[in-house]
Amino acid sequence: MADNNCMITTYDNSFNPFTDFVAWYKEDMRLGHDTCGLLARTAEINAFSSDYLKEQAEEEAIDKLVSTYPEIFKKVYATDYSQ
Repeated sequence: MADNNCMITTYDNSFNPFTDFVAWYKEDMRLGHDTCGLLARTAEINAFSSDYLKEQAEEEAIDKLVSTYPEIFKKVYATDYSQ
């Protein structure tokens, strides 16, 4: 079941993707990862998918990227970041 509170990030990006996505995204692109693009290409989503199926496909893509490239990516939750 999809967990709406998870995201993907890289070990070398110190920005919080939950609270400062713009800074996180800029750093991700500066580092050359294009994590959002890779995630979009990995997720099997089409325009007719329900929101639930889109969330499920996104989390499956996150899990796939983390297992394929564990030295680069990690799955994070909002609670992983101290307030």
